[in-house]
Formats: sequence, structure tokens, C-alpha cells
Amino acid sequence: MSNPFRSVPDYTPEDRPAGSESEDSRMGADQQAETHVIVIGNEKGGSGKTTAAMHLIISLMKAGYEVGALDLDIRQKSLSRYLENRVKWGIQNEVDHAALPVPLILPPPFSKLDSREQAYSAETRGFQDILMKFARCDFLVIDCPGADTHLSRLAHAHADTIVTPMNDSFVDFDLLARIDSNTGEIEGPSLYAEMVWEARQTRARAGIMGGIDWVVMRNRMGAVNANNKKRVGKMLDQLSKRIGFRLSKGFGERVIYRELFPMGLTLLDLGADGVPRSMTSMSHVTARFEIRTFLASLNLPDKRGLKKVA
Repeated sequence: MSNPFRSVPDYTPEDRPAGSESEDSRMGADQQAETHVIVIGNEKGGSGKTTAAMHLIISLMKAGYEVGALDLDIRQKSLSRYLENRVKWGIQNEVDHAALPVPLILPPPFSKLDSREQAYSAETRGFQDILMKFARCDFLVIDCPGADTHLSRLAHAHADTIVTPMNDSFVDFDLLARIDSNTGEIEGPSLYAEMVWEARQTRARAGIMGGIDWVVMRNRMGAVNANNKKRVGKMLDQLSKRIGFRLSKGFGERVIYRELFPMGLTLLDLGADGVPRSMTSMSHVTARFEIRTFLASLNLPDKRGLKKVA
């Protein structure tokens, strides 16, 4: 198997000459009309962002789409590592690229300039350049860090779809809304919800056509503590109507997701030609059904009349 992991020289946004910001914005908007941008974001770590991103990418590729991937987690680089593991495992096991597809992935336009203002300006220009390099892709999946960064905000402002994985707990809910500890009522949007609202405003000011479809993905919805699950569900339902997102069932707490990471595999790869591992339990079958249900809930556009995603 030839190495399909498309490496490029390290990209530094400072190398790009400063041009017209309005021209950059126009080019970014034009590109976005062709490429559907999906941002996987949540300011809390450990919510399942990379697992969701990886399964979404592979599902789209197996449906026949051209897919790009951008990992904005500069420190952990979980999505990048996942894809590197995939390429390495495929080469070692001589699995054909058609059976183990890999997306176009480019390094993030992270700036190391000391001045925050200059760094932000360089990252903004660099981000527009990156979008243009993904122009031939039908979909671009961006995995954001569990933190509020300038690049993450840029990604959210360019998103057609935002997917926010969250654990089924009030700890994760707190990033979406503040709750009165005495009454249990929602007081107002919290950190991450405000960030999405600002992204919608930025997108509108830039003249990018179409709104942002925001999907909150409820992960790890176990049978234990059913009362807590009902309370979280009720609050999410109320909040969704107030700040404009849709709810989707996510992935359960399953060991298989962690087991597949070192090989770079997804549940959608199991049983494919050349992949020796197959689904071996009812839990795996259930997990695959969860993935297909989640993907269907995104209502992604059929970019080229190809077979249905999921």
C-alpha cells in the first residue's frame, strides 16, 4: 500500500504577504459555497470530538465524497495522530487504499508571532488560504481543541454545520447554559453557546450565505442514573429552542472506540476487504447503528448525487 497520507511542508501564515482583507473574506465565502464545512467543537476536553470527527470523515469517504480534514488542536493533535496511525497500520498490513481511505489533511495555520494582534492577523490570512486549498473537497471536517482559541473561532465562523459532542452530564451542560442552583431554571447561555452566537454574527457580517446548523450530540447516554439523563434531556430540549440547536443521539461508552485508535480504524472499517478485524459482538453492531443514526441526523447535503451518507 502506497502512503496516502498527503504530507505538505510546514505552513506558516507569516509567509503569506498581507493582502486585502475584504478580498480574503470574499474568497473564503466563495470557497465555502462549494465545500460544506463541518466543525466539531466543544470547549471541554474528553467529550468525544475526535471520535466523532474520524467516524464522520470515513463515512463520507466511503460514500464516495472528497473529504478534507483540519486538526486545530495544536497541542494534542488527536485527529492527526488517528490518521497517522491509520496510514501506518494500512502500510504494515498491506491494505489497499480503497479499503482504508484517508482524507486530504493539511497543517493548521498556527502563528508563533509574539504580538497577539499580528498573530491573529496572520492566522486569519492563513485560514483563508487553507480554505482555498480544500476547495476541491465536497466536505471539510475541522476538529477543534477543547479550548477557546482564535483558530477555533475562525473555524466556527466559517462552519455550515457545527457538531458539539457532550457527555450526558450537567458538567458539560454548563458550557452551554448557566443554571440557577436554587430553582434549576436556565439563566442564560454560557461560554460555548456565546461563542457559537458570535460565530453566527461574524458569518452574517462577512456576507457568507446560509446559516449555521448547530447539532448537539449527546454521548455516553448509559442506562445508569436514568433520572439525571432525563433532567439533562429536559434542560437541553428547553435550551435548544432558546439558542437554536438540534439534538442528536451520540455514541455510547464503549471500549471498542479506544481499541481502534492505535490502528487508526473506525467501526465502519471492520469487515472491509483486507481488514482482518471484524465486528465480534452485539455491542459492536449496536455501536455501528449509533454511528449511522448520528450521521443521518446531520442532514448533510448530497454534493454530487452519490450514495447516501451512513
